[in-house]
Amino acid sequence: MGQGVTAGRSGALLVVGDVVTDVIARHRGPLAAGTDTAAVIRRLPGGAGANVACWAAHTGCADVRLLGRVGADAAAWHERELVAAGVRPRLVVDREAATGTVICLVDTGAAAERTFLTDSGASLRLGPADWSDALLDGVARLHLSGYLLFTESSRALAETALAAARARGVPVSLDPASAGFLVELGVDRLLAFAEGLDVLLPSRDEACLLTGLPDPADAAAKLSRLVPLVVAKAGADGALVARSGTAPARVPAVPAEPRDTTGAGDAFTGAFLAALLAGAAPEEAAARGCRAGAEAVGQVGGRPPLPGDGD
Repeated sequence: MGQGVTAGRSGALLVVGDVVTDVIARHRGPLAAGTDTAAVIRRLPGGAGANVACWAAHTGCADVRLLGRVGADAAAWHERELVAAGVRPRLVVDREAATGTVICLVDTGAAAERTFLTDSGASLRLGPADWSDALLDGVARLHLSGYLLFTESSRALAETALAAARARGVPVSLDPASAGFLVELGVDRLLAFAEGLDVLLPSRDEACLLTGLPDPADAAAKLSRLVPLVVAKAGADGALVARSGTAPARVPAVPAEPRDTTGAGDAFTGAFLAALLAGAAPEEAAARGCRAGAEAVGQVGGRPPLPGDGD
C-alpha cells in the first residue's frame, strides 16, 4: 500500500460502463486534409469503464468487477484482456450490434492531445435487463461511467444500479466522461442524477460546464454542495478535492512526459477508487490518482501495461 493508505472497507469494486476497441493513430502536426498523413496505428482494448476497472486492479484493488456489453465480433478478445489485467468481467454479448469502436487521433507534439471519433456500438446498449441486484453481493463501491447516461437504455440501467446500491448502503461514484456528450445530454439531467451520488469525478472543464462558473475551484466547491465529495481532475495542474461546499484542497500533479493522454482520467479514477477502498483519505487517494495519470500519459493506450508487456 502507498504512504497514507490504511486498511479500509473490505469488498469489491464494481464498475459498470463501456468496453470498446480503441484504434489509436499517432501523428505529428496537423492532419493533411484530402491526402495522406503518416501515422503509427495500433488496435488496443479500451472504454472508459473498462479502463477504470483495469487501473483499479493495477493499483492494488484485489477484487475488481466489470459489467459491460460488447458485440460478438470481439467478445472473446475483450474478456481475455480484462482477465489478464486482473478484472473479473461480466460481459453481455450483443448479437445485433458490433463492439463499440473509438478512433483516437493523437498529435505526438508536446501536449500529446487527442481527438476522438466515437461509434459506441454495443457498449451503450446496456439496459435494465442486463442488471441483477446480485451483482452487488460482496461489493463495497459501485462506479458508473458517465457514458451510460447518454442513451435511454443505458441511462435506465444506471438509474437501476444506483437505486440498488443506495438500498444496500453501497457508495456510488460517477465520472461524467465527456464534456461534448454532456452538452448533448443537458447539464440539468446530469445534476439530477448526481443527487444520488457519493462521489463525482469530473474533469476541470466538466466541472465548469456543470456549474457555469469559470474557476475550477469554485466549480468543485459548488458541486460538492450537491455531491458530498467532488474530485475535479485538472491534468498537469493536478486535482481539486472538495467536500460539502468547502474550499477545495489542491493536490499537485506528478511530472510526466506525455506520449498519449488517452485514458489518463480513467487511470486517475481507477487509482483513486482503489485507494479509497484501501482506506485512504480523499486527498491521498487523489495523489494516488495523479501518479496513475502520470503513468498513463507516458504510454500509448488507455490501459495499464500487462505483466511482461512492452510498450
